[in-house]
Amino acid sequence: MNNQHAARTKFMVELALMVAIIFVMAFTPLGYFRTLGLSITFLTVPVAVGAMILGPLGGAICGLAFGITSFMQCFGMGAFGTMLFSINPLGTAVVCIVPRLLEGWITGLIFAALYKSPAKKFSYYVASLACPLLNTFFFMGFLCLFFYNTDYIQGIVSSLGVSNPVVFVAAFVGVQGLIEAGFCFVVGSIISKALSVALKRA
Repeated sequence: MNNQHAARTKFMVELALMVAIIFVMAFTPLGYFRTLGLSITFLTVPVAVGAMILGPLGGAICGLAFGITSFMQCFGMGAFGTMLFSINPLGTAVVCIVPRLLEGWITGLIFAALYKSPAKKFSYYVASLACPLLNTFFFMGFLCLFFYNTDYIQGIVSSLGVSNPVVFVAAFVGVQGLIEAGFCFVVGSIISKALSVALKRA
């Protein structure tokens, strides 16, 4: 019983630390690189690390924290999110929060499955790459679901010269998505492996 209590306490402490890191990054230059459209985010890194170190539940909670901070950016801190919020506040909340929760949860599931398989040595790399790709996939999917037919997004569609949601996603995400994926792949895998060794989980 004491071992269970100690393990639960350790989990909560580590989770609280990861969530604190996410909030600090979100409201400092460490979390976002601002652009005219979507901002490049580096918050997928602590979400990926949390998912690998703390499991699917920890990943989901870290993703939820990321989503909450993303939604908070819509209150005048980010032009794109602020515009979405003025069009559909509830839809904006879903677009900001749900994809990030799913991203963290699924990354944790992917890592857990690979870690117990013959492909264990690749688990950190695959999960670190999956996290930002899932973030982009779910975010853009929900964005199209709630906002694609709005005048605001259609104006962006026209400016990009595209004709359907799939091409819009590819054109809109573009280089930004590659930067996020590459950064998380490198930094996330290095940090998570180092933490696993430090915590004697590798």
